[in-house]
Amino acid sequence: MTRSTGFVMPFSSYCNGAKTIIALHWATALLVLAAWLTSEGGRHVRENPPLLHFSLGLTVLMLVIPRLVARLLGGAPRVEDTQGPWLNLAAKIGHGVLYAFLIGLPLTGWYAASRLGVPISFFGLSLPALVSPVQGAPGFLAEVHETGGTVILWLVGLHALIACWHQFVLRDGTLRRMSPV
Repeated sequence: MTRSTGFVMPFSSYCNGAKTIIALHWATALLVLAAWLTSEGGRHVRENPPLLHFSLGLTVLMLVIPRLVARLLGGAPRVEDTQGPWLNLAAKIGHGVLYAFLIGLPLTGWYAASRLGVPISFFGLSLPALVSPVQGAPGFLAEVHETGGTVILWLVGLHALIACWHQFVLRDGTLRRMSPV
């Protein structure tokens, strides 16, 4: 049950906040996978920039904002069974790490593309470079971006396994609550 906090009405009073967050969750998951599948690395990026990858990654960044707002305003699907303080803390940390990646990966990618001197485009809309281009390797943050792309897939896989554990071992209806339909 969502509770009101005085002057601020719960998000669910404005619209179905849980359904909004669920739709954003699945859209983000598909976009992360699509961005990973369209990624390219190495020296070829300067000659043939992966524009679709850039646009997909920036879309992930754009979806994080309404997800966080909806979550902060009480739109997250509620947990029906209490799972104890340690598991609740682990879930909060896990979600925090995922959100950090969903923000950090697009920003480090934008930074790396800027360092490479590659024009950044968001579905045809030109965006400014974050830094000046350099000759040679784009630097540490570009490596963080590349490694982070693989790490987020592992984290998403772990996230999915934990959701299955909740559904089939704890039998708490997690997958039903996160169903987009």
